[in-house]
Amino acid sequence: MTEFTVVIPVRYGSTRLPGKPLKLIAGKPMFQWVWQQSIASKAGRVVIATDDVRIEQAAAKFDAEVVMTRSDHLSGTDRLAEVARTLNFADDEVIVNVQGDEPLIPPALISQVAQLLADNPTAQMATLSEPVTDPVQLSDPNLVQVVTDRLGKALYFSRANIPSPRSGPVESEQLIKSSLWQRHIGIYAYRAQFLQEFVSWPPAELEQIEALEQLRALWNGATVMVAQACEPSPIGVDTQADLDQVRALAE
Repeated sequence: MTEFTVVIPVRYGSTRLPGKPLKLIAGKPMFQWVWQQSIASKAGRVVIATDDVRIEQAAAKFDAEVVMTRSDHLSGTDRLAEVARTLNFADDEVIVNVQGDEPLIPPALISQVAQLLADNPTAQMATLSEPVTDPVQLSDPNLVQVVTDRLGKALYFSRANIPSPRSGPVESEQLIKSSLWQRHIGIYAYRAQFLQEFVSWPPAELEQIEALEQLRALWNGATVMVAQACEPSPIGVDTQADLDQVRALAE
C-alpha cells in the first residue's frame, strides 16, 4: 500500500445548512466522523484544513491535526494546495481530498483512491464512481456522472445524462446490463506538485458551465483515472434532510 496523506477541507459556512461541520451526529460533530473514517483508512497522516477558529477549537477536543488556511479560497482544492505548501510536501506525495460533509465514507474508498493514483504514475488525479441503478437518478442535476475510456481514464464529467442514448430514455434493463452509466463519487487523489499546477490554472469555461471543478483538469490535458468503488458510498450531507438520514443511520 502506498503512503498517502488525507486532507479534509472543512468550511463552517454553508448556504443550505449553516454551521454544517459542527452539526452533531450521535453526539459528535459531523467533521469528527469524517476524521475518524480517514484515520481508519491506511493514511499515514490526516490533516483538517480550515479557516475558522470554531472548527480548530472543536478539532482540538479530539486531538486532530489542524492547518489554518486563508479565508478567501474559492474551493477545497485551493485549500488543499495551501496545506501542501505549508507542510512542505514532496512533489510526489499522494494527497487524498476527503470532503468534510461525508461522515459515513468507507475507509476502504479512501485507501482505494490513493492506491489507484499510485498504480498509475502517468496520471495526475484519481477518483471513484459507482453504477447508477435507478433511471430516475439520471435526470437529477445533483447526480454527477462520469464516462471513461476502456482503460479507466475520464473522458467527461457532467450533470447531464451521459451517455445519452439516441433511441430514447435509459431503461432499468440497460442499467443492469451495462456499467457505462456511472455516478461520480466526490473523492480525489492528487500528487502535491499537480495540486499547485491545478490551482494556478484559471477556471475553465466547461467547469463554469457545469459547476464541476474536475473539468479544469481535463480541459488542461490532465489524466484523471476512475475506478469503480470497492464498497457502496453512503450519502453525504448537503441539507437538513440528508443530516436527518445520516443521524438515523448512525444512532
